[in-house]
Amino acid sequence: MAVAVRLNQTKYDIFRWRYELSVPKKLVMALGMAMLTGLLAQARIYLPWSPVPVTGQTFAVLLAGVLLGRWWGGISLTIYGGLGMAGVPWFAGLNGGFAYMAGPTGGYIVGFILAALFLGYFTDKYIRSRSFLSMLVLMLFANFILIYVPGLLQLGLWLNLIKGEPATFTGLLTIGAIPFIAGDITKAVVAALIARGATPKTAYNGEVDKDKWSRWRLP
Repeated sequence: MAVAVRLNQTKYDIFRWRYELSVPKKLVMALGMAMLTGLLAQARIYLPWSPVPVTGQTFAVLLAGVLLGRWWGGISLTIYGGLGMAGVPWFAGLNGGFAYMAGPTGGYIVGFILAALFLGYFTDKYIRSRSFLSMLVLMLFANFILIYVPGLLQLGLWLNLIKGEPATFTGLLTIGAIPFIAGDITKAVVAALIARGATPKTAYNGEVDKDKWSRWRLP
């Protein structure tokens, strides 16, 4: 029991410390998460029927908002996309530059920012969101809606305007979504488990449900 109490206090102290950091220190942490995203982007598998590779970077994206908070998770992915567009070679395959962002996978990177902002908002706002099931649902929504929708929209534009190939909805799903579903669900489950274990179940930021979350029976 004493170990559990000490562990919970440590998690509270870390998240409270993270919330109270100065802006320069938060920028350093955001840059660190951007670098981790770029590192995991190099773990990739190219599929012969799709211009979109399977990468590990979405794992970092799902954790960015949880670990950095409401705004800074999104800022970290904005740094990742902005510096990558400026030429830093940390997109998949050590690529960078504006041409890459305008290519078939650029929309997914835009979605990364939306996903991190979304998850950071719920992590900081609601204690209930830090349970495994709640976090898993939020991460699946972030992955399959906030990342996939802008990703598929840009992929469709790229196929039509650059490749001259008409992009049907079924075709877009076949090359830009369906091959990645199993891997993305696996990454979301692991990320939700990490978030469940790492986040405090006490309020560190005046959460709106701080007086009633304990009555909700979620693991």
